[in-house]
Amino acid sequence: MMATNALQTLFNIVDMFFVGRIGPDAIAAVAVAGVIMMIPFSLILGLSVAAGAMVSRSFGARQFESASHSARQSLFSAVVGGFFVMLIGLLLAPHLIDLFGVEQSVHRLGTGYIRIIFIGTIPIAVQFLTAALFQAVGDAKTALWINAVAVLLNLLLDPMLIFGLGPFPRLEVAGAATATTIARSLGMVAALFFLVRRKSDLHMFKEGWHPDRRLIGRLIKIGVPSSLQMSLRSVSGIIMMGIVARYGTFALAAYGVGLRLDMLMLMPGFGLGAATATLVGQNLGAGKSGRAERSSWTAAANYAAIMTAAGCLFYWLAADIFFIFNSNVEVVNIGVLYLRTLVLSYPFLALAIILNRALSGAGETLKTMSITAFALFGVAVPLAYAIPALFDTGVRGIWIAIVLANITQALILTWVFTRGRWKLKIL
Repeated sequence: MMATNALQTLFNIVDMFFVGRIGPDAIAAVAVAGVIMMIPFSLILGLSVAAGAMVSRSFGARQFESASHSARQSLFSAVVGGFFVMLIGLLLAPHLIDLFGVEQSVHRLGTGYIRIIFIGTIPIAVQFLTAALFQAVGDAKTALWINAVAVLLNLLLDPMLIFGLGPFPRLEVAGAATATTIARSLGMVAALFFLVRRKSDLHMFKEGWHPDRRLIGRLIKIGVPSSLQMSLRSVSGIIMMGIVARYGTFALAAYGVGLRLDMLMLMPGFGLGAATATLVGQNLGAGKSGRAERSSWTAAANYAAIMTAAGCLFYWLAADIFFIFNSNVEVVNIGVLYLRTLVLSYPFLALAIILNRALSGAGETLKTMSITAFALFGVAVPLAYAIPALFDTGVRGIWIAIVLANITQALILTWVFTRGRWKLKIL
């Protein structure tokens, strides 16, 4: 699951790497498009969380037909929902780019890029969803191989379509979007093949493709809070970026590097969290709530140990690590302050990520969304304004606000988890 998450991020990295050879307008266009695509991605990931929770619960209870029915309905929902998102995206693409106030050249490139990506909405939705379905039944390797093939195809097609190598036309930014869409489409075909084969634990070839309104309603009820949670993180990230920007370019650069270092350490947590959600769902379905709880604490303890070790390393080598990314002394100094402050919350962050996914695996997505919203908009954002103003801490006050938000989220999630009501959740 860790490897699968890492491969998903490679799509954007590969595109940005090759597009960067064209020029700054091309980079800006892809960057803006990436922010816009976070909205449909949040919807897709929310549906994936809901499908994973329902399928793993039925699978753990050995109710294989119920698990297969949930999988079929979630796949049906992904295709239908993806179709409408595609239509809306194609119509609103130029207006969405307008929101960023970019130059005309960037606007033109961004509109073309995002329209092609929106054409591939259904393949993206199906590929994300099938990965969640395979993981829900404990088959994480199949999801990994499907994503690996898609990433490899994107890596091969990107330079051909962007620069017009061999018989291919030079499409530049549009070529990057075309390569991604083709790779995702072939990945979707591979995923569907594995789903419908008779060896699969999910029997997709049976009847049950007609819409089940009751079950789709349950998917929406579980998935929407998860989608909103991811959207809230994106919104708070934009707000925090604006607050940091008030302290100048050096602070903004240091914050950008720091966020990428944080993301590097979060990748193992996302994988462990996904595994925890599967274990919680399957064990609750099997009536083994105690084992579901032990699985969660075991994952949390392991990830907290990893984050503590990384935090110690980052604290002592902060200056050397930041110097790799930027040699400007001011950026390095602010970055060191960021890293040495943020690592204090790394063990709490580990606890928050694992318990958040454990509760989501039990179907408690509304609670996790509410806790996340409070941590972001009730703690992080207000304190990012208040601490520097009240205590004259400068930009470090923002770093302290983020730490306090991470600790708050971890403590609330721990309290909710230890109460144990999630064990009685009926999906």
